Amino acid sequence: MQFIDLTDHRCPLVLVKIKMALKSLHVGEKLHLAIYDHLSRKDVPKFLQQQGHKVQIIINNKDKFEFVVTK
Repeated sequence: MQFIDLTDHRCPLVLVKIKMALKSLHVGEKLHLAIYDHLSRKDVPKFLQQQGHKVQIIINNKDKFEFVVTK
């Protein structure tokens, strides 16, 4: 499983980088992501679920938001 730390980035760059990373994955593969941007915390998981990906939140506190996306 690949880990990508996007805590230094803000939307829309967060979403762009995640989309690019997902393109290289095969169905069933997972991507572990860390983000900080407050807008991304809400919008990105929702968008990924709407696209048919499974999202599992691992950490959700004021300093960090980590989740795993299964393509």
